[in-house]
Amino acid sequence: MPDSLSARLRAVAQQLADAGVPDPLVDAELLIGHVLGLGRGELQAAVVRGDGLEDADAARLDALVSRRAAREPLQHLTGIAAFRHLELAVGPGVFVPRPETETVVQIAIDALMESASPSPIAIDLGTGSGAIALAMATEVPHARVFAVERSPEAHAWAARNTADAENLTLVLGDLATAFDELRGTASVVISNPPYVPDDAIPRDPEVRLHDPAQALYGGADGLDVVRVISRRAQELLHPGGLLVLEHGELQGASIRELLEADGWRAAATHEDLTRRDRATTALSR
Repeated sequence: MPDSLSARLRAVAQQLADAGVPDPLVDAELLIGHVLGLGRGELQAAVVRGDGLEDADAARLDALVSRRAAREPLQHLTGIAAFRHLELAVGPGVFVPRPETETVVQIAIDALMESASPSPIAIDLGTGSGAIALAMATEVPHARVFAVERSPEAHAWAARNTADAENLTLVLGDLATAFDELRGTASVVISNPPYVPDDAIPRDPEVRLHDPAQALYGGADGLDVVRVISRRAQELLHPGGLLVLEHGELQGASIRELLEADGWRAAATHEDLTRRDRATTALSR
């Protein structure tokens, strides 16, 4: 006789809670839903109906729960990361996009929507999974979006995610030199660069053990790549173009000072939905 889905959901949530997983019930629902091919709402309905879990599905679930309890990222287990309206393919070798980045890319999307150009250009420096670039390309379909990623592993994930976006160009390369042909033409340059200081090891095992180091660490103060982007973005943007940088909650003042020293105008730091500093913008001269 199949196991009770309700009982298994409670047991999985408790196992994940005991392992220190931050949202154990949500993760339990998502893992069971992944095994059964159900969304969370469909799974919750199945629990209310009193549905069961067949032995083969229970065995597959047990294997996934053990991996999640060992703090392997949920998105690596399901192969999917939600980002705004998108479902992105992710896995080992690529940074898993975070909800807070959704508010950062909104700044860039607003700027593209307000651009007087019939086909504004946006450039994503260090695109990772392609989340930011694909959000801009799909939400501002009249824009031309360009994205660069230096990691072959991450680039492969980005290529998979952006393959169907006709207004998006993805390249494998160095953000310091990519898109030379676009100098002085971009309306927006955006980046979620590595900004964790080298000695600030993240507490969460999902980040510390599974996100690529080159997507996390940005030198002694975390701003080495930001310095490169500041110089490169000035070359790529047209006068009055917008730079958008994601960063840690304590880095806003340092980044504004850095940008102002490099000649940017109107540097400003913006909060995310949790009221933490999350992005800094500036205008090119």
